[in-house]
Amino acid sequence: MTDTANWLDRYQPWRRSAEIGFWVLAFLVNAVINSVTVMMDVQRSHLDFAPWKPAVWETSSGLLALLLVPAVVRFTQRFPLHRETWRRHLPWYLPASLAWSLAHVLGMVALRKLAYASQGEYYDFGDWPLELGYEYLKDVRQFVSTVALIHVYRFLLLRLQGEASLLAEPDVGPPVDPVERPERFLVRKLGREFLIAAEDIEWIQAAGNYANLRVRGRDYPLRSTIAGIEARLDPQRFARVHRSYVVNLDQLAMIEPLDTGDARLHLKDGTTLPCSRRYRNGLRGRAASAA
Repeated sequence: MTDTANWLDRYQPWRRSAEIGFWVLAFLVNAVINSVTVMMDVQRSHLDFAPWKPAVWETSSGLLALLLVPAVVRFTQRFPLHRETWRRHLPWYLPASLAWSLAHVLGMVALRKLAYASQGEYYDFGDWPLELGYEYLKDVRQFVSTVALIHVYRFLLLRLQGEASLLAEPDVGPPVDPVERPERFLVRKLGREFLIAAEDIEWIQAAGNYANLRVRGRDYPLRSTIAGIEARLDPQRFARVHRSYVVNLDQLAMIEPLDTGDARLHLKDGTTLPCSRRYRNGLRGRAASAA
């Protein structure tokens, strides 16, 4: 487990670059392969098409699909498909696929028209209702594969990173920890389980349907909204400082006021977090009393 944790620590600073690089490379390779394939089909059928046209078709399609990846990522964060939610969230994926396909088609047609105009030609998409249906049959497969890749990637990261959960109330006897004010959280990681104390949580960040618990430099996702977990933490120890952040007051080193009325929080480990103006004045008083 130590080797895996070290690998994950090394990966985290490069994570965003690796994710962006993966999608760019995947769609670039797909566009090149499809362009070559279409060109070969055109030559085999003895059709009178300039070689640049198949490249424009596939590149425009691939570029729009790539630009839509962030929207799919955000959608899957809002409507994740896991054991507890898939029945409730799955119906939303049909209208999402329709919206994705429409955005994809409109964008790629616009790019094709620009490319054709640059060559003194006109691009005709054809009969729109018929072509939209045809494109959707192709797009839905790409939409599903993109969603599947995102969910598989998140599942693997959760397995490596560890997922936190509240301790369940026992079937028999009183709970070890208060159910409404948990003092410990259970973390499952690579088939093992261990406990983390609530007081060891340095700060919490909202991440879609998850709240990431930062403990000793590691993030443990908890399936909860930021408001939901805030309500179950000790208000004498934890404070909401931003719509996306809750901080452990014991970890607060300095509050730096900003000209905008907001503030920047400096924690003891050197981390800086944003503080909204609506929480700034209340935080000062709570931090002083906590000290």
